[in-house]
Amino acid sequence: MPISRRVDQFFEDMLKLHLALTFDDVRLKTGHSNGIPPDNALSSWFSRHVPVHVPIISAAMDKVTEHKLAIAMALFGGLGIIHRSGTPEWQAKEVRRVKFHLNGMIDRPVCLFADQTVASALKLIDERKFSFQSFPVIDRDTDHLVGIMTSTDFGFCADHPEQLISTAMTTDLVAAPLGTTIANAYTIMQQRKIKMLPVVNHDNTIAGLYTWVDTARIQRGNDPLANIDDHGQLRVGAAIGILPDAADRVAALVDANVDVVVIDTAHADSKTVFDTLAWIEQHYPNLDVVVGNISQPESAQALIAAGADGIKIGQGPGSICTTRIIAGIGRPQVTAVYWCAREARDTAKVPVCADGGIRHSGDIPIALGAGADSVMLGNLLAGTDEAPGEIIFFEGRQWKAYRGMGSLEAMAASRASRERYGQTNVPTEKLIAEGISGIVPYRGSVASVLTQYFGGLKDGLGYVGAESIADLHAKADFDRLSNSGKEESHPHSIRITSDAPNYRRGE
Repeated sequence: MPISRRVDQFFEDMLKLHLALTFDDVRLKTGHSNGIPPDNALSSWFSRHVPVHVPIISAAMDKVTEHKLAIAMALFGGLGIIHRSGTPEWQAKEVRRVKFHLNGMIDRPVCLFADQTVASALKLIDERKFSFQSFPVIDRDTDHLVGIMTSTDFGFCADHPEQLISTAMTTDLVAAPLGTTIANAYTIMQQRKIKMLPVVNHDNTIAGLYTWVDTARIQRGNDPLANIDDHGQLRVGAAIGILPDAADRVAALVDANVDVVVIDTAHADSKTVFDTLAWIEQHYPNLDVVVGNISQPESAQALIAAGADGIKIGQGPGSICTTRIIAGIGRPQVTAVYWCAREARDTAKVPVCADGGIRHSGDIPIALGAGADSVMLGNLLAGTDEAPGEIIFFEGRQWKAYRGMGSLEAMAASRASRERYGQTNVPTEKLIAEGISGIVPYRGSVASVLTQYFGGLKDGLGYVGAESIADLHAKADFDRLSNSGKEESHPHSIRITSDAPNYRRGE
């Protein structure tokens, strides 16, 4: 049975008028407040099984999200989606760099064999430029864990490099069963005064490894908002396209322990997307799949029925997107989010992400109030230190490059961009652009940007009187603004002489 919300009547009235609205057209109504919600009350979901502590996702764009920005997003509590303009191997490597940033439990530790020589182990360390000298040791025939080789062990056999690892390793070892959490591992290592804790399966084969340096760093110094999985590793997502490319890409990403994949297309309500979703459901049933982009509730209903674990909403609202102008389609974002989120909530409680159109921090509580579970940012993150690209000096200011994945430059550079807009085999001279390229202001670190936008979100919930995202969904209601109301909402009757960190108009 449909769940009624305060905001339902507002959008039903707009529907009767055949009127669709976006962020500047509405403002949230205020309500009685008990104070600004604490940070830990603003957790949400990007997909069925992938949570976020901060409901902000970075866009899968080649000038926005690679491993540096994805790491920063996860450390702040959000989630980064690695773009797919590179090869599957490159993209999987980017995912691994995020997953191993904290090195909670290393699920594929480098192991030595008991029957190899110390010299061969030292050669391996030198060739691969390992920064560590501690390894689990396994039996070559059975794969059973039989010892550990530490930097101390290597030091004591420096004069006899020809001896076998089996004669040099430490055999008095402590191991933990698979399923041991990072907190439990920290306690065990602290009590036993050990710097390595192998994790083993029931048959004593190696399943992972905790190290004291990384585990202690996470337990002692990690921000409690950091978005970490059950193994103590940062969460990260990655974009994919459609079959056949998606098959190799998903295989590589799953091998890299990606948390969620996003079928990233300009129009997700299409046969190729449904075929790709069905293939993933068949071959990787435990992998969360978010599908986008759409703007109609019928599309959301069909994708959810097909097995989507999350939906991405937005066709044409992005600052670098020209789809609505070139193709003449697209629903204003707040209306699109409301009706798609309503369908997702009433049918299967599948999370939806509002992708595009966010210009100010106040747009985030508006998107969530309309029913979104998270928002996706591109423009506002492209100018950060962690985004790909160098700082550009232009007209006395600092900028960074930003472009739509439907721009001619992006499509010419990447098959993935052409595929996203259904132009995979189109010659370069016949490409139809649905985006532009440009520059955005340099904004500093991701953390500084997210601090301002997260702060605006908390303030918005406080004014509404909501204590969580779910509470905002229940209590949100809107006023529609006149043109004069829009102007009144911005600073007026003054010449701004100093930029605020969270407000710039006209960029």
